[in-house]
Order: sequence, then structure tokens, then C-alpha cells
Amino acid sequence: MADDHPLVRLETLALIAIGGFAGANLRFFALGVFPDVLAVLLVNILGSFALGFFVYEAQYTGLVDRTSRIVFTTGFLSSLTTYSTFAIQTGITAGPAEPLVLVAIVLGNYGLGFAGVLASRTLARRVTGGSTATAENGGETA
Repeated sequence: MADDHPLVRLETLALIAIGGFAGANLRFFALGVFPDVLAVLLVNILGSFALGFFVYEAQYTGLVDRTSRIVFTTGFLSSLTTYSTFAIQTGITAGPAEPLVLVAIVLGNYGLGFAGVLASRTLARRVTGGSTATAENGGETA
């Protein structure tokens, strides 16, 4: 069947839903194991790392096919990471009396999330033998 066939699209949507279910449950599990602020920080860092790896792996080698990448990134990782919870949690946890806690939570989530992406780019380069992007897949963006 062609990739644009309705059944292929339905299958992809179902797989995204399954990935989303798994990601949301893993985040819920993390919230039960670790304190809330730490759990949100951990899932955001790990999710940013994994997303960065999939993006750069696709750019460098493309070994993971497009549908699998979409299912994992759009389904699992988008449900695992929780920047909306982090935003609400920041306001509730820090409040106006704790500006340093607020700054630490914000810098931790964004700074360490970005560091995770950079680390995953390095890993993707090593996994692919240090090669850079080819002209076929658009070249390196960062």
C-alpha cells in the first residue's frame, strides 16, 4: 500500500497513540518514584536527549525509518516530556517568595534539556562513525 493510503495513516495514528500511552505512563511512574520537580526535570532531560538523537540520527544516516521515528518522537517522547507540567509546577513550587527556586527550575529544564540535545548529537555522530549529513538529507543544521 502507498504511504498516503488511509489505512497506513490510520496505522500510524494508532501507533502514535500507543507510544503516547507508554510515554505518559512512564512519566506518571517517574512522578511516583521521584519528587515532582526532580521527576519532571529527569523526563524532560531524557526526552530532549532521545529526541535530539532521533533527529540527528535521521540527518546523519537515516537508519530509523520515517514512520518509526514519527511514532517514537510524536507518540512516546511527546507524552514522556512535560514542559506544560514544568511551567505550572514552576509557578506553584516557587511562588513569588522563592525567585531563586524559580530560576533554578527554569534554567535546569531548559539548560539541561538543551545540553541533552547537544550530547545526543555527539552520540549520533559517534554511532554513525563521525560522518556528517549528506546532500541527500539536507545537510547539517547545527
